[in-house]
Amino acid sequence: MGNHITEGTEQPVNDRMLTLDRLRHEIANGTVDTVILAFTDMQGRLQGKRLHAQYFLDVALSAGTEGCNYLLAVDVDMNTVDGYAISSWDRGYGDMEFVPDWSTLRLLTHLPATAMVQCDLMWPDHSPVVESPRAILRAQVDRAREMGFTAHAGTELEFIAFEDTYEEAFDAGYSGLRGVNQYNVDYSILGTTRAEPLLRDIRNHMYAAGLDVEGAKGECNFGQHEIGFLYNDVVVTADNHAVYKNAAKEIAAQHGKSITFMAKYDQREGNSCHIHLSLRGLDGELVFWDEEQDRRTPLYDSFVAGLLATARDFTLMYAPNINSYKRFADASFAPTAIAWGLDNRTCAVRLVGSGSSARLENRIPGGDVNPYLALAAMLAGGLHGIEQELEPVPETEGNAYRSDAERVPRTMREARESWAASKVARSCFGDAVVDHYTNMADVELRAFEAAVTDWELRRGFERL
Repeated sequence: MGNHITEGTEQPVNDRMLTLDRLRHEIANGTVDTVILAFTDMQGRLQGKRLHAQYFLDVALSAGTEGCNYLLAVDVDMNTVDGYAISSWDRGYGDMEFVPDWSTLRLLTHLPATAMVQCDLMWPDHSPVVESPRAILRAQVDRAREMGFTAHAGTELEFIAFEDTYEEAFDAGYSGLRGVNQYNVDYSILGTTRAEPLLRDIRNHMYAAGLDVEGAKGECNFGQHEIGFLYNDVVVTADNHAVYKNAAKEIAAQHGKSITFMAKYDQREGNSCHIHLSLRGLDGELVFWDEEQDRRTPLYDSFVAGLLATARDFTLMYAPNINSYKRFADASFAPTAIAWGLDNRTCAVRLVGSGSSARLENRIPGGDVNPYLALAAMLAGGLHGIEQELEPVPETEGNAYRSDAERVPRTMREARESWAASKVARSCFGDAVVDHYTNMADVELRAFEAAVTDWELRRGFERL
């Protein structure tokens, strides 16, 4: 890892985050005894190591730490699988270096005496691991900056909370679980009070960890809730999203409960992750809104056009799992039409706000999304639209489910084919990234196609 990462030149996002000097102080006085070094894997999960705090200061801070490169080449069950260029038995499963981004250093108050820093991944020769989700997003941020833009985003992540522990849920085969609510509590104060001990703990611990918490609200499915956070720089938002998603599960476990971010847990409403995004100039000036004429700019329209033009090709980045595609059903508040509308929740892209709040909402992603990949895809598509000066397609008014607009891919196989064959994807992300995530899809498709589901057993065991 080397001394080049120990300087701690990155500035914390806010005064609730730690500096390296403050961490040294917290370790010296015994407030912190554990330091987590973590990165986000392909599946959007935090992976890494817990280091004893004194070892972190005495050794790891200068000598660094590593992890096996199979961490970017496994399935969700952590099985080693074939087809990845960067990692295999033939290549010997070597190491990647964990390179801390000190701007992400934070206390995790829901865990005893624990701090965490999020890392980029590098090869032993200090070249970046371009297939890692954070690197993919950083590349699009750099591309935007070269074009004169900064990008800001917020993610709205829903989950379903259950009274059952994770161990009880496992033993039950994740079936027949009892939600923390037994009816639709969308916007209900009474209904959300039932889950408030859990929700309050999540909100307060996340605020202490440096996230800017907005609030919590009930949703439609039984036990479904959403905790919202203020928008930020796209990389900060993705980092915070990963921290929140992991911590929410840990806090739920501490309460003797469990939560799922699955896109579609049952036949009721799925878990969405609507992503709001806007561009600004390098000095913070508005580029999506013409204040003199009080309307959208042509640049904003081209960005939206690019997002829509690439939506099918990039759906794999928005819907990365077999289960993701179960959300896309008519009259479900999950989109099926690749269309845009003004404050229209039936469309894949909803335009909201004006002036400094003008932004687009991508409604395709579900709760299982990897935020780095989704934000990278949104930026790549929108910047493609700006570069090509794409003309906006007509607005969809009314019910987009009944429109003749192009449709969101309904299966992972369909999305995989569009992604793998996409010239725009290869131009924006490079062959290495496209091939890597094509293989990720292939791995999941093979696993699912070999599985016998509960639905098949119930339908066919006796009657067929």
